[in-house]
Amino acid sequence: MGNEYIKKLIEILYQIEIWRGVCDKYADYNKGIIDLMDIFIKHRDRKNQLFFIGNGGSSAIAIHMTADYMKNGGMNTHSLYDNAVITCLGNDYGYEYIFSRSIDVLAKEGDLLVAISSSGNSGNIINAVKAAQEKQVEVITFTGFKANNAVKQMGDMNIYVPCMEYGIVESIHNLVLQQVVDMIVENDKK
Repeated sequence: MGNEYIKKLIEILYQIEIWRGVCDKYADYNKGIIDLMDIFIKHRDRKNQLFFIGNGGSSAIAIHMTADYMKNGGMNTHSLYDNAVITCLGNDYGYEYIFSRSIDVLAKEGDLLVAISSSGNSGNIINAVKAAQEKQVEVITFTGFKANNAVKQMGDMNIYVPCMEYGIVESIHNLVLQQVVDMIVENDKK
């Protein structure tokens, strides 16, 4: 079982899709990853804010990357996972607005939102992306499951994992985000 799982994970890794918008799919993974890295570096150099969001396992990835992109990437990251804030917003506005309300208040034009959602159909992620777009915040999405999921259709750059299994999708999202920040560190050494 263990070996088969790793084989499947590796097989799916080779099927990752990177899209600029919804019409321009990268033929070359490396080119897509370099462009993704350049987006993060552009926002760092402009001192824009960077927000990562997700639910469940994706929230753990978002929290982890908030720390890594600040500490290792030198970026102006902000966590939207303060318990008091999430429970306040969830209670007062509904769970589907826990991220969009924060984006409404905190984000500024030119900032960057990274939306992580295995299904790509979580209401609170969709609402946050819409709020970001209204403020002219650039959006990068990480999704999986069905290719026509809502979030994948909304980003300026979209990373899609063609798999219906949470564990594999989340592992690959984490791996790609880790790869990008590690590439930024290496790039900074040049």
